[in-house]
Amino acid sequence: MLGITQQAGKTVTQSVATALEGRVPLLVFDNCEHVRDAAADLIEAILAGSTTVRILATSRERLEVPDEQLWSVPSLDVGGSVVSAAGTLFVERAQSVAPGFAPTDAQDAAAIAEICRRLDGIPLAIELAASRMASMTPIEVRDRLDHRFRLLVGSRRGLGRHQTLRHAVAWSYDHLSDAEKALLERCSVFAGGFDLQSACAVAASADTHDDYEVLDLLDALVGKSLLIVDRLSGRSQFSMLETIREFAEEQLVTRGQALAGRTAHSRHFAQRLPDVAAVWDSPLQAEAYTWLTAELANLRLAFRWTADNNDLDDAASIATWVGFLGFFVNRFEPLTWVEEAIERAVDHPKLAFLHVLASQCYMTGRVQEAIRYADEAARLLATDRYEVPFGIEGWPSGAYTSSGHPEQSVELCRTQLALGRDTHTLTLGCLVLALTIKGPCNEAEQLADALIESAEATRNPAALCYALLAYGFTFRDTNPASALAAMRRGLRIAQDTGNRNSETHLAAVLCRFEAKYGDPLSALDYFTLAIHNHHEAGNTTLISTPLAVLAVFFDRLGRYEAAATIAGFAFHPITEASFPELRTTISHLRDALGDHAYESFSQSGAAMTTAAMATYAYHQIDQARTELQAR
Repeated sequence: MLGITQQAGKTVTQSVATALEGRVPLLVFDNCEHVRDAAADLIEAILAGSTTVRILATSRERLEVPDEQLWSVPSLDVGGSVVSAAGTLFVERAQSVAPGFAPTDAQDAAAIAEICRRLDGIPLAIELAASRMASMTPIEVRDRLDHRFRLLVGSRRGLGRHQTLRHAVAWSYDHLSDAEKALLERCSVFAGGFDLQSACAVAASADTHDDYEVLDLLDALVGKSLLIVDRLSGRSQFSMLETIREFAEEQLVTRGQALAGRTAHSRHFAQRLPDVAAVWDSPLQAEAYTWLTAELANLRLAFRWTADNNDLDDAASIATWVGFLGFFVNRFEPLTWVEEAIERAVDHPKLAFLHVLASQCYMTGRVQEAIRYADEAARLLATDRYEVPFGIEGWPSGAYTSSGHPEQSVELCRTQLALGRDTHTLTLGCLVLALTIKGPCNEAEQLADALIESAEATRNPAALCYALLAYGFTFRDTNPASALAAMRRGLRIAQDTGNRNSETHLAAVLCRFEAKYGDPLSALDYFTLAIHNHHEAGNTTLISTPLAVLAVFFDRLGRYEAAATIAGFAFHPITEASFPELRTTISHLRDALGDHAYESFSQSGAAMTTAAMATYAYHQIDQARTELQAR
């Protein structure tokens, strides 16, 4: 092909290198992984004999020749629709086996997009899936992807490694060393990804004890395109394509190592969580939230494994710590783990901790269940047999306040404070808020005055955010300048550390403050932030708070119909207790619109889903912003 013949006394490699000297061709070496060493030797010889030749080589792993520059070829873009690169390939290949094929409706298009996503944008996998269009529909293929290795087979006339998806993956797997195979299989127990520490933990139970040995194996698997590494966060985070993961998991099961691997995985996360909680209780708190977000899929898997295998200690540990950390980032799914663990945790050391966390389910609209958990938490804490970390014994007070009974919140907080457990001023903050909601009083202001300094002493950003929230809420009418400064400071800290919960509550108070005393346009921004965060988190109870304030604000602007619609949705025991202005606003709206018209708009709002109300509120906020900017 190159017009080169072997010269006497020289090898083929030497003959090629000599013939190319002084020429300026671009040589392409394809699929070098099959003959990696031979390809590397030939390329080195050519480059040693010529400074003008350029070489482009494709390979599943680097050749490790001098001056080699790597360019990783990613999977096809899967986008979110059928017009992505992966979707286009699917349609083109489908048309080759089913002339005239085209996505006939939105369901077909969505199925194709999901197929491409679940196949990780791998061209061969997509082509094999598309070949099924000769006798199947996209929806039928999508619904069978859990058995992708049986489903995705192609022509017997193709290269062996391209005949089926299994052959393609098996070819790469078969070229691994035994140690590389073992680590790849063990890492298949992870969901979403894993870091070096996690890889070492699951590898340790596979007789790979040295962290540097694991690091070398990870490096080899990355080099062979079986692992993907992401360094954007400042720490290496590894992952594998789902197709690779499923194949490796099959091998793990076949070897009889699945039980050991999954047990090591769950135990690792159960043991790691207290260390993450210690990071939370420091100025480095943001790292704890980042870790939680990155590892949530693994934590979910670990909890499920421990719960299903009756490992109550690890299940309770995972449920409580993830539930605790999740509270601050508006992740309420772990509360369901907490409730599941409670059913089995009779007299368990974490029983009170579990009930304190379960009482937060009022945020997802389950107020009566939350009150029952709060009552039981109070009973358990009174026995002095259970420990709850970081002084969160006052958290159940939120269940009482949300049901319109702040006086019960006050009683609970006083009882817990008397026991001297409030290490992080969180229960004191709960008392200040409950006293203020119950009715303005000097005691709330006196306690709030000292609260910020005490919270600062903890060096815990979340504790300080909560103290600033309680202070700002308490002094919002009597000392608005100090209250505004405190809340703005709290919002900055919350956003800098990733504390979505405090960000949401501070925005909800700030929108009321700006609407009443400050800049109406700023108020609209805070309304949007608070409503968005509550809606995204699924906090169907507390979303009524910023909406109630928005109804009052719209009433002042003369936007009566929108105000009445939103008021109908926002009228709730917690808004009655914490925002008495809402009743005054409703009375004014009845006068402005007439009782019949008010009831019509109010009932329309009350009938809306949370998603529909959020969409309606965003639209009305945008209209109000346009009107205010035009003034």
